Formats: sequence, structure tokens, C-alpha cells
Amino acid sequence: MKKPLVAIVGRPNVGKSTFFNRIVGRNISIVKNEPGVTRDRIYSDAEWLGYSFTMVDTGGIDLKNKDEVTKNILNQAQIATELADTILFFVDGKEGLTAADMEVANFLRRSKKNVILVVNKLDTFDVNATYEFYQLGLGEPMPISSEQKKGLGELLDKIIGSFEGEVERLVEEEDVIKIAIVGRPNAGKSSITNKLLGEERSVVSEKAGTTRDALDTHFKYYGNDYSIIDTAGIRRKSKIEYESVEQYSVLRALQAIRRADVVICVFDASVGIAEQDVRILGYVHEQGKPSIVAINKWDLIEKDNKTMNEYLDKLKVDLSFMSYFQPLFISAKTNQRVGQIMPLINKVYENASKRVKTSIINEVIGDAISITPPPSKSGRRLKILFTTQVATNPPTFVIKVNDQSLVHFSYERYLENSIRRALVLEGTPIKLIFRNRQEK
Repeated sequence: MKKPLVAIVGRPNVGKSTFFNRIVGRNISIVKNEPGVTRDRIYSDAEWLGYSFTMVDTGGIDLKNKDEVTKNILNQAQIATELADTILFFVDGKEGLTAADMEVANFLRRSKKNVILVVNKLDTFDVNATYEFYQLGLGEPMPISSEQKKGLGELLDKIIGSFEGEVERLVEEEDVIKIAIVGRPNAGKSSITNKLLGEERSVVSEKAGTTRDALDTHFKYYGNDYSIIDTAGIRRKSKIEYESVEQYSVLRALQAIRRADVVICVFDASVGIAEQDVRILGYVHEQGKPSIVAINKWDLIEKDNKTMNEYLDKLKVDLSFMSYFQPLFISAKTNQRVGQIMPLINKVYENASKRVKTSIINEVIGDAISITPPPSKSGRRLKILFTTQVATNPPTFVIKVNDQSLVHFSYERYLENSIRRALVLEGTPIKLIFRNRQEK
């Protein structure tokens, strides 16, 4: 049973993204009074009166502009209209009918899809302002104000009335493994997303910065549900202009890391390991997320039998704070090892979700203590009394001790490494919490 897809299209700056955010209940699309801000297809699920459907926000259609990015935006809008069951054609009620609106209307008529004409920005809700839009030949205009939340219910009624047959129920969010793809600009994040999804889901260009939003797309892999989040490139903070679109994009990327179950951090092999790559992975580590380090564009590297090991040795030095990192040398362009990404995602997620019996973790800690006893401080020796796992994602262990002030960071690292060796927890951080005997 197919879930209906509703595409929002129109020329730039007619309020498509504001409407999208209102309906899905989250600020997913970037909203800024600047043409061309939304460039990719932005998807999210929505519900109205028990009906569930997927909405997609698209970049503003400008049929006269012929630059590369505008052509890609038009291509994305065409893909959205081809896939959509219902199309919402947005026009600006304040500005009135324009020649650009006529061109987009002609474009939509050729699609032969069900089109609902939406006149936005009618903050005073003057329906007389809608009459001139009958000239577009797309039926009765629906007056709304996304900013003032006026007319949205009537529009949603018309949307669900356009659906044919039964509407698919939403996939439960807890059953979906969310995968965030992050990295510096132009590292190949969107190319990897498109390879995993098997379609041109995100705008791909040699020009850095063509992805600006964190894009969610649901897909299935061997019967399991996943959501992949392609994000904007994260540059150094000092390089980002304050209150710019890029600043919002980076905030979305960091938010995507926080809500992800697994993070793929993409490195550009052709430019080496940059400080910003390490900084991004540091944030992923701090958030306690299982991760994969995807070294992309490996096809561009001149290699001998030592190249990969030399790169790994440098990674071990630069990522010494996360010895558990899982590297994968790939090329999204040639498909080299791309097929290994999903199995590795499942592996690190399974490790992050692992639960360990109390008897086993205490045996592991007991063996570690017998090999290297806890240190003493000021004549007092640390005593480890009992260990139990209290959480997953990441695996979190509470260790009861006689005095937590006696715990030295080097011994904490030793215990962490002992747990990793015994339990096989590659790709995921683990958390150790030391508490005094009396603490709950």
C-alpha cells in the first residue's frame, strides 16, 4: 500500500518552506527571505484527520536562469512532480500574478498530475486577491497564510480529499534506524546518499555547498526500515558568516548528528585528513553515537601496498580519543566498497545496542583487576565493588567503588579497553560511570 506523496512547488520565495514547516510541525526546511535557499527535495511525514502522507519541499523553480545549480533545482522539482500523487502549486498573493507563475503553471500542466493552486501570504485573508490567479487555468485558488496559520485546515482537507484508495500508516519512529551522513563540504556526502538510495535524491555538484538542509529519506534494506539524513557540509566556525544560510545549515547538520542512530563521517581522501574532519568526529564521539569513517574518493589516490596502512596509522594518531573508529575506504563514483556500507551500519548499531549480562561484565572487570590492580592515592587504594549495565546506545556501565575520587583517567581508559577487547564493541563509544557505594 503506497503512502501518498505531496510535492510543494512554485517559483522562489513564495513561502513553500514556511508552509512545509507548519504542516510537519518542525523547522526542517530553512526559511529565509532569499531566493534559492531550498535546493534539494526535503521530505517529511505528516498526518491530518487520521490520514498519513509524505510531504516534499522543493527549491524555487526559475525557468529562465540557466546556471548549474538552478538547473539541478529544476531537475529536483521535476523528479518530485513525477513521483508526487498531488502537487501544491504555491503563488504569492501579496505580489500578485507574475509571468514566472505562468511559466511554472505551463510546466505543471504538462505533468498531467493533480494540482492544487495555493495563494499564500494573504495575511489579511482578502480572498479578492485570489481572483486573478484563475488565469493560470488550474482550478479554484486556495487562499492561505502560512505565517498567520490561516486557511491551513481547509487546504489539508482538500489535500486528503485528492488521495485515492487507502492511505498507508506511518512507520513507527522507534523502528527506523536513522543514519546521518556528515563531513566537510564537497567530501561526497550527497553522492553516497544517492548510491545508497539508488536515485538522484540530493543535488550533486563539483561546487561546494550545494546541499544546505538536512534531508531525511526513508528506505528499506533487507526488510528493515532506515532513514538516511544527508546534511550540509560543516566548515570551520571562523569561516561561516554570522546569520547566513550556511550557519543555519550547519546547525541542522549538528542537530542531525544528535538525533541519528548511526553517523557516517565522510572524509575526502584526495585532500588528506583535515583538522575539521577530526573536529566533526569529536562532536560525534561526544554525542555518544556509533559511527563509520568513510574515506571517499579513494579512486583518486595513487596507491601501493602500503598506502592504506599508512592512512590508517595517521587516523589512529588523529583519532586517538576514539580508538573504536571503523574505517571504510570507498569511492562513491566507482562504487568501490559502497556495498559494504549498510552491513557496517548494521554492525556498529548492533554493537551500540548490545546488552551485557551483569555476571559477564563483572567477570570481565574482575579479570582486568587481577591483571592490573587499581592504583592507590595518598595511601588509599581504589576498590571496585560491582558493575552493571544501565543503558544502551551507547552501552553505559555503572561501576560501584569505595571512593570515586580515587579513579584515575588512565585506569578508566584501561577498564574501557578491557571491556572492548572482551565484548567486541567496534564502532561505538561506551560510557563508564563511577559511583560511590552509597549512591543510587
